[in-house]
Amino acid sequence: MNEMYLLNVEGVKKKILHGGRGELLQFKDGSKLTFHFQTLKDDFERTVIDDSRQAGIPMEIIVGKLFKIEVWETLLTSMRIGEVAEFWCDAIHTGMYALVSKGMRRIAEGKDPLEGQKHRCGMGNMFDYHSTGYADLDELQRVPQPLIFIMELFKVDDPSSYKRDTWAMNKEEKLSAVPVLHSEGNRLVLLKRYQEAAAKYQEAVICLRNVQAKEKPWAEDWLSLEKLIMPLVLNYCQCQLELGEYYEVLEHTTDLLQKDNGNHPGGLGALGQPGGERSKWWVEGASRASRGPF
Repeated sequence: MNEMYLLNVEGVKKKILHGGRGELLQFKDGSKLTFHFQTLKDDFERTVIDDSRQAGIPMEIIVGKLFKIEVWETLLTSMRIGEVAEFWCDAIHTGMYALVSKGMRRIAEGKDPLEGQKHRCGMGNMFDYHSTGYADLDELQRVPQPLIFIMELFKVDDPSSYKRDTWAMNKEEKLSAVPVLHSEGNRLVLLKRYQEAAAKYQEAVICLRNVQAKEKPWAEDWLSLEKLIMPLVLNYCQCQLELGEYYEVLEHTTDLLQKDNGNHPGGLGALGQPGGERSKWWVEGASRASRGPF
């Protein structure tokens, strides 16, 4: 049971510490894996770097969504539910660990894991910053090294059995979620539950922005998505007005007007029509944000 053996992956060895239940599952893309983990240095003392049980927060990853430490999906999908296993991973698999660990530690401390980061890939952020804010992680970042991961897989959720976060959805799922979120936001506004309604509108906008980011700016598909985003932003502003967040409303409505005043190639408004005419429409739409949801 405790014998170390090779997985079918270069630079990875596995040792089962406690057998799991049932057969090995066929993990579908979109399955959510919930587990606890401990990370140790491959030194004589087996120095503990992180322990999710001490942090009090189990880890979750979604199969097929390219987690930053890609080998973790390989490790977990070799396990049965209830299994505890130890994995030795060569440095070729652990280069991103410092960045991932920093985010997990900040979450455990109640801080924003992305605070101060630029909107770039993880590797870009590593080159931009000399320190993670944690001395032990700075060492790992300077000198990538083999690490030992002890993992306990205790829950596997089928893709259809849980509400997926926006980032875990594909394009079709995001587009399908938008009208549902829009309607739910409108319902909550009528109940005067403005904070909850704002969250629904915001989630819908995020879905559309994520899809829009993959389109060519100002092309037909991009503009069609922009047309869907506008009423959601105005509804969000309505909620923020009710909550007294006037500066945020000013920021969003100003951004809408700037987009419409020809700030893109060809001098057209945000929906592809001449800026002057569309600007009047935007102002009228913005004023509606104080009267009721679209």
